[in-house]
Amino acid sequence: MTEQAGRKPKAQLDAEFSDLYRTHLRDVYSYAYYRVGDHHDAEDLTEQTFLQAYRHFERAQRESAGRPLRPWLIRIAHNLAANLYRDRSRKPATPIDETTTLAALHTTEQLVEGRDELSRVLEGVRQLPDDRREALIMRFALGMDNREIARALGRSEGATKVLIHRAIKQLEERVGYRGEGLADAQERAAEARAGSEPAAGRSHE
Repeated sequence: MTEQAGRKPKAQLDAEFSDLYRTHLRDVYSYAYYRVGDHHDAEDLTEQTFLQAYRHFERAQRESAGRPLRPWLIRIAHNLAANLYRDRSRKPATPIDETTTLAALHTTEQLVEGRDELSRVLEGVRQLPDDRREALIMRFALGMDNREIARALGRSEGATKVLIHRAIKQLEERVGYRGEGLADAQERAAEARAGSEPAAGRSHE
C-alpha cells in the first residue's frame, strides 16, 4: 500500500514523534504533576497526552509552520487535565501501533525530584482560578514565555501578559511571595532542567 500524496512514511513519522517525545516528556510530565498533584495521575495524563498527540502529529506539524510543538502538547495536556476527574475511565487500551516511545513512563517520577522549593512556591498556585493557575504553571514550572503560553491557552499574547501579571499579584496576596521570589524559582527550575535534560537521542533510564 503506497503512501498518500504529501504524506510522510510511517517510519519517518514514528522517528520524528520519538524525538518529540524525548524532547518534551519532562515538560509534559512536569505540567501534569503540578496540575494534578499526584504522580500516578500525572503519569496517566502524560501517557494520554502523547497518545493523542501521536494521532494528530502529522497535521500538527503542517499547521505549526515550523514553530515548536511544545505549546501544542501542553494544550493537549491542559484539555485532558480538565476532564481528568470527570472521566477517569478514559485509559488507552493499546500502545501506539508498534512504537515503544512510552516505555519510559514508569520512571517519570524522577523528573520532578529535587525541585521541592519550586513545589512549595507552586503549592499556592493551586489556590488560584483555573486560567491563572495554568498560566503560572507554564511560566514557572516549564519556563514557557508569553508567546508559548498564549498558544497553549488559545489567547493573544497581550491577554496572556495581563493574565500572568494578575495571577502573580493574586499569588503574592495569598501566600506572601514576592515577584522576585517567583522569578528566582523559575531560574532555579530552568537550571535544573538544563543540568539534567537528556541529550537528543538518549533514552530515559
